[in-house]
Amino acid sequence: MAVLTRLFPLWAVVVSLVAVLRPAPFVALTPAITPLLAFIMFTMGVTLGVGDFMRIARRPAPVLAGVALHYLVMPLAAWAVARMLHMPPMIATGMVLVGCVSSGTASNVMIYLSRGDVALSVSISMLSTLAGIVLTPLLTRFYVSAGVSVDGWGLFGSIVEIVALPVMGGVVVNTTCAGLVRRVEPVLPLVAMVSIMTIIGSIVAGAAPSLATIGPLVLVGVVLHNAIGLLGGYWGGRLLGFDEAVCRTLALEVGMQNSGLAATLGRLYFSPLAALPGAVFSVWHNISGSALAALWAGRPPRSGDA
Repeated sequence: MAVLTRLFPLWAVVVSLVAVLRPAPFVALTPAITPLLAFIMFTMGVTLGVGDFMRIARRPAPVLAGVALHYLVMPLAAWAVARMLHMPPMIATGMVLVGCVSSGTASNVMIYLSRGDVALSVSISMLSTLAGIVLTPLLTRFYVSAGVSVDGWGLFGSIVEIVALPVMGGVVVNTTCAGLVRRVEPVLPLVAMVSIMTIIGSIVAGAAPSLATIGPLVLVGVVLHNAIGLLGGYWGGRLLGFDEAVCRTLALEVGMQNSGLAATLGRLYFSPLAALPGAVFSVWHNISGSALAALWAGRPPRSGDA
């Protein structure tokens, strides 16, 4: 099962290709996108306990630095890349949404493989998710072109429904039914992976008519955006004086986004095209994150390396 989930980038590419060639079954699954994403966030909550919240209080500096870098670097980078590439308004909006959401849960796995600080990673992911309930709609409204209408309160309500409530529900289940959670926990990554692949397939299928003309532009933008996030996180950590393990953690936490949420919000509040950058980012950041984790896995951080 671990092998299957580790090959997520490959499965995501395969599903995307099938969605382009046979879009009808995936388009039919569109109504399931929001519940599936809420379920993914619930599985994240199920892995969290009181100890995870206590870690933030015990070690606030790197956690706050990670969240601050995340919400400073990624929204600005998305806006700048969209402007530089002269993206159409809806694609640019989708890019901004990717930049304004919280860090992705896949980063925790990549940080473990790259010999980063896993406890710090979980803390940053959790705090950025909670902060995103407020920051995502505010930053989206700030960065999206004035010519595009942004329903800030609608975005806020959807994030509460899709992110906050499921995560908190998962924490409650983990706290009250720990034995049951431990029994089902091994299959949760596989179920979450299938859910996110379904979301990617549905979004790609919905945007299939425009892929030939807009797809390459979106891919270039996503690659640049992700690279800026990885570099910004790592060197931001360096400038703040953190050690190598923390810098690796910050790189992946800043560069990897909850792109499934961005894609879902793009589809709900804008258009299928606005969902496309999130779908492409979901595939690409797992490829780049896996490659970086493999590189760093062979170069363990030295004690005191800064």
